[in-house]
Amino acid sequence: RVSERLSGLPVDVLYSSPLERACETAEPTAARTGLDVKLDDGLLECDFGEWTGAAIAELAALPEWQTVQHSPSAFRFPGGESFPEMQARIVGALEALCTAHAGGVVLCFSHADPIKSAVAHALGTPLDLFQRIVISPGSVSAISFVEGQDPAVHMVNSTAEPLCGLRAQ
Repeated sequence: RVSERLSGLPVDVLYSSPLERACETAEPTAARTGLDVKLDDGLLECDFGEWTGAAIAELAALPEWQTVQHSPSAFRFPGGESFPEMQARIVGALEALCTAHAGGVVLCFSHADPIKSAVAHALGTPLDLFQRIVISPGSVSAISFVEGQDPAVHMVNSTAEPLCGLRAQ
């Protein structure tokens, strides 16, 4: 369905997180456009370190969970990444990809927390409020990066309408 929704866009290049679930989401769009999916580590999910694979119910019982939810800028996953590091990583990757393909439409397939943190950055929203942003599986968010300008958010968590009206700036 994501590929169908993106069918009206004049796509120049596709990038994906190397994780299987993001690559699988990108593949139908690659097939439709005839473009290869390029992998970019900057689009990876947050490195949850020792928390990787743990059940949310188990993690939610930890005292640190409240920090994750209400003060994420102050939290580092044990053996993993901090939220500010994740945000800097994805924002840097998006800026670099958009600079490399200036004026083009760059589709990036990533994960909820990195997308939320990129949207928060583009909106000028403090990282500690990024948990208020909802990113659903298979949703589309659009941010334009134009050199010399602040990023502009065009849509967040869109899951229904076709995107043929969205154009590169």
